[in-house]
Amino acid sequence: MSDLLDSASVPSFDNPLEMLLACHGKIQTQCATLSKLLQYLPSHGCDVQAQQATQAILRYFDTAGQDHHDDEEQDLFPRLLATPNVEMHELIARLLDEHTLLDSAWQQLRPLLLAIAEGRATELDIQSVEHFITVHEHHISLENTQLLPQVAKLLGPIQLEALGRSMAARRGAVFSNTY
Repeated sequence: MSDLLDSASVPSFDNPLEMLLACHGKIQTQCATLSKLLQYLPSHGCDVQAQQATQAILRYFDTAGQDHHDDEEQDLFPRLLATPNVEMHELIARLLDEHTLLDSAWQQLRPLLLAIAEGRATELDIQSVEHFITVHEHHISLENTQLLPQVAKLLGPIQLEALGRSMAARRGAVFSNTY
């Protein structure tokens, strides 16, 4: 169960598109951990490893996951909406609707994970976990294949630098400009 915790590095904020892509990878890693928990809990119960893995999932989605949505909703999407690209505007409306769905799925799953993290429960609701994973997989695929490739075409270096600076500031991190 020790492989449930991931410590992969992420790119720097001076390349915000790579940072957003890396966040998607982290989300996928956390979703993989959730899948492993579903298999692990029936035979091992809520042991220390399950609690630690669950605490890591909670920590991620309560902090970095929320920061990621804020990066998009407060910084990236407004910059893209300022462009005349109608298809991008429609995509952003769809992604914002999906953010609401993702948040709802998290609010449903979070108390179940909290019970495991605190040692009060020994199982997760399979449907809640599968729904959470499915909506994230779909959303990440849409952003990776349709959103991020267009961002590089629609936003210039100054806008990308401003995006990276905002992302860094949100996390209290240092921004180093390489543009």
